[in-house]
Amino acid sequence: MRHPTDHFLARSTRLCAGLAFYGTCMALLLKAGLGADPWTVFTQGIARKTGLSPGEVLLMVSVVVCALWVPLRQRPGVGTVANALLVGPTLDLALWALPTPHSLEVRVLFLLVGVPGIALATGLYLGVGWGPGPRDGLMTGLARLGVPLFLGRTAVEALVLAGGWMLGGTIGPGTVLFMAVIGPLVGYVLPRLTLPLARETAGLP
Repeated sequence: MRHPTDHFLARSTRLCAGLAFYGTCMALLLKAGLGADPWTVFTQGIARKTGLSPGEVLLMVSVVVCALWVPLRQRPGVGTVANALLVGPTLDLALWALPTPHSLEVRVLFLLVGVPGIALATGLYLGVGWGPGPRDGLMTGLARLGVPLFLGRTAVEALVLAGGWMLGGTIGPGTVLFMAVIGPLVGYVLPRLTLPLARETAGLP
């Protein structure tokens, strides 16, 4: 029988690794300059208008989105708070450490690593079972109010994407690729990366 501390350490390690990898893959998409997911485009647009770093903007956006959970009757978990606090600084660190590619081949490589990497990172931190990230919780909160999940997600991301584009965020083939494949990729990796204890807590087989 495993000691409860073992479960805590395993879940904490998975959570931190997933969030760090998530921020790194977001940096890859930004460095590629071929378009990223809607929320990253939004973050990039605000950063360009305000002069703040993408990580600082991401932190502020996460706090604002968490505040929107209140009327949606969503409750944050440890994973929610960790997501809001860790992904932004990791993003800034990765943007500083990663080179800026100039050749199209390397930019495409960054994109092709970043998109599935975000799916893998999502599986790692969500599979811990300690709560969704701020943006994920916004979608599930709308679903609890009776808005179909796909409709709520599409509407929110379309609004965020439009706002990011108007603020100067980069939309491109990477944005289309991300929106087309991220759902199936997360759907594939999440069940395989969900820890047994998280399955038990959620009542999953």
